[in-house]
Amino acid sequence: MTSIAKPPVRHPALHPNALGLTRRDYEGAMSTLCAGCGHDSVTAAIVQACHELDVVPHRVAKLSGIGCSSKTTAYFLRQAHGFNSVHGRMPAVATGVSAANRELAIIGVSGDGDSLSIGLGQLCHAIRRNVRMLYVLENNGVYGLTKGQFSASADVGSKAKRGEQNRQKPIDPVLLALTLGATFVARSFSGDKAQLVPILKAAMRHEGFALVDVISPCVTFNDHEGSTKSYASTRERQHEVAPVDFVPITHEIRASYAPGEALTVPMHDGSLVRFRKLAEDYDPTDRDAAYATVKRVHEQGEVATGLLYLEEDAADMHALNHTIAAPLYDLPFETLCPGSAALEELMRELE
Repeated sequence: MTSIAKPPVRHPALHPNALGLTRRDYEGAMSTLCAGCGHDSVTAAIVQACHELDVVPHRVAKLSGIGCSSKTTAYFLRQAHGFNSVHGRMPAVATGVSAANRELAIIGVSGDGDSLSIGLGQLCHAIRRNVRMLYVLENNGVYGLTKGQFSASADVGSKAKRGEQNRQKPIDPVLLALTLGATFVARSFSGDKAQLVPILKAAMRHEGFALVDVISPCVTFNDHEGSTKSYASTRERQHEVAPVDFVPITHEIRASYAPGEALTVPMHDGSLVRFRKLAEDYDPTDRDAAYATVKRVHEQGEVATGLLYLEEDAADMHALNHTIAAPLYDLPFETLCPGSAALEELMRELE
């Protein structure tokens, strides 16, 4: 994990948000990833999303596992709580953080190896429990930190840097999440910040588990001809299912226009956003349609991006387990641990 601090330089043109913080206040240490790594673009998108959402840095817990992707958490929100877990175990730590202090915003960053091989079981159960967190999966189809082995998301026929082909079918994290009942599923490309930032903002406001799979090319081991997760391949095959934007909740903005038409709407900050209503044949609340869309686009040799599925009313982990409203972190020790007499009384009830 890097420990190189950025120089404390503030450009006068940086705009403060509602908290008086600029983007620099949401940054972390200087990245030591390879120049051009897609993960650094993801970091920049997270910084922008947090700044625009007026996120309070010390009310965030950022968590990761092992791998190049897991270095990302060092590069944003230096004032947030942080934990770098054992390989693939980040979801369990995130579950514990949520159980102890449900008021913290949780951002977990993982990679395709960390999530789909070593930590696959962990990811599945975090989805099942609907742990309220943003789970960013930086997906490059390769183990970059250990010099370029295929990961579980490498496509059949994808070539390694030395020319060997992958012959095993990949695990698609989006299809996996849809199958397991995830309540927020999206996919984007690290090089498409205009799409990625609003997706991250919506995911951070989601009341449940939000998976954002980001195709994030590895420039050292998997950005060559024959790779299906290179910059060139992703740009060529990217297929945006629908335009995406997100407006934080302040007061209601109303607009009325017909499907397929465009409308310019003034936002709270005075900016103007030109909306074009989505095609009527795509419904992000239809899980089966989302699954079929991802499969169909994939079979066309393309990558579906955008908000693919959203279920807003699903119960999260705390609702499912009927936990108390107050964070356990705020309760006095005597309440959390009432003593041996209370334990003996509880045991008698079970006899």
